[in-house]
Amino acid sequence: MTSFWSWYVVILTTGTLLALTWLIFATRKGQRSDTTDQTVGHVYDGIEEYDNPLPRWWFMLFVGTIIFAVGYLVLYPGMGNWKGILPGYDGGWTSAKQYDREITKADEKYGPIFAKYAALPIEEIAKDEAALKMGGRLFASHCAVCHGSDAKGSHGFPNLTDNDWIWGGEPETIKASILNGRQAVMLGWEAALGNDGIKNVTGYVRSLSGLKNPEGLDLEAGQKSFDTMCVACHGPEGKGNPLLGAPNLTDNTWLYGSSFAQVQQTLRHGRNGQMPAQENFLGNDKVHLLAAYVYSLSHGAKDQ
Repeated sequence: MTSFWSWYVVILTTGTLLALTWLIFATRKGQRSDTTDQTVGHVYDGIEEYDNPLPRWWFMLFVGTIIFAVGYLVLYPGMGNWKGILPGYDGGWTSAKQYDREITKADEKYGPIFAKYAALPIEEIAKDEAALKMGGRLFASHCAVCHGSDAKGSHGFPNLTDNDWIWGGEPETIKASILNGRQAVMLGWEAALGNDGIKNVTGYVRSLSGLKNPEGLDLEAGQKSFDTMCVACHGPEGKGNPLLGAPNLTDNTWLYGSSFAQVQQTLRHGRNGQMPAQENFLGNDKVHLLAAYVYSLSHGAKDQ
């Protein structure tokens, strides 16, 4: 902030505080000292207001507010380029410094606990009730906004409880997905296939999981197009490839919907869903514990 704007804020803020202080004491001085039955003269909805002085506690509340404001502006930034003198913050308080301070304090307290679990295999952690409670809280804070509080996902966000994994459900694969994120690349095929081609491939893809299609489709032509353009990722049988993030098209699990219109939309325009990487937010040890919780959602009952 330049010196001009700094002094602008200082003068405006100081002037406002002084004006409010004068107003509080000036109006207090002009009030009667005793109570009365006389009203101020106006009526609202049948209610009249007595011309009594402001209660002392109310007046002191205003004074306390002014004192609080002055104290705050001394301790914290708020008067132009003034940094404040709040103890414990080199160069003045900022929200970023307070956040870093709280994170450091939390890491000192909880870091050894996360480190203890990070040394254990994910499958073993998935059987520890105390660890799963911690993982559940991490999930609620960082994952539930997309995958839901019950982890069953929604349109475009995978269900984590059904053991159907686009990128693989092995413990270390789940951890890699959380740690590094995932970027889907499903191409749009409208330009290559045309309108009729899209409809035929849509019908064929839906038929792989036993879904009924509208009449008038050429499923044989759809299969030929599938064999030419789709097998590289989804395989000749349509069972997908976790290494590429290509989903299984035969198990009736549909991330973006299974209706004819929804599958058409996917084929026409493609899909580019992104799972954001959590390494910078959580670090390896917390991700390890979170991966164990996610793993337990679909494997825990079976493994225990």
